[in-house]
Amino acid sequence: MPGGEFASFFLGSFFSLVTIINPPSALPLFTVLSGGLTADGQRALARRACLYAFMILVVSLFAGGLIMNLFGVSSAALRVAGGICVLLLGHGMLFGRGGIDAGAHDTHANPAFFPLALPSITGPGTIAVVIGISTEIRELKGLPAELGAYAGTLAAMVATCVLTWVVLRGARVISKRLGANGIEVLTRLMGFLLLCIGVQFIASGVRSFVGGS
Repeated sequence: MPGGEFASFFLGSFFSLVTIINPPSALPLFTVLSGGLTADGQRALARRACLYAFMILVVSLFAGGLIMNLFGVSSAALRVAGGICVLLLGHGMLFGRGGIDAGAHDTHANPAFFPLALPSITGPGTIAVVIGISTEIRELKGLPAELGAYAGTLAAMVATCVLTWVVLRGARVISKRLGANGIEVLTRLMGFLLLCIGVQFIASGVRSFVGGS
């Protein structure tokens, strides 16, 4: 039923997107980029960044299949590759990586898009996850099921971007409350969850390879 597909893809997509985006992880970069702005300027920067992030997610969802067909990439191969990307990203978050605000002091013509929306909020791992979701939707049987799945995924994207916007709007308060240690703990927890998601993507791709052989 379309309603069942909506709920299933909304919950699955929302959990995956929130986990891989990890809104608090963008706080350090956002704080640096908005340091010289007024309160209104900070709110405008957060709003534009989340709008750009949503646009990137939508393009990935609907154009991902076209890109795959253009380069002759199968759904199974994409899931395995996406799973590896997510695994690497999760490994970096869990075991540590370079400074998140590296190069944040550089001058950018549109900091809301780069480096905030891309790659801080929606990086390669996020795009890979969304394209992976699009392949699962296209494998559904029946137009109503596909429409329900697309609607659920879009709703999850909106909810994720709204949540990210709320976090960025409260950047100063949240940073003070969580502190450096709190943000680090949350990031490492999200990294472990990403490892689990990456393994699931790879397993799904391998099953598709085996089933198609």
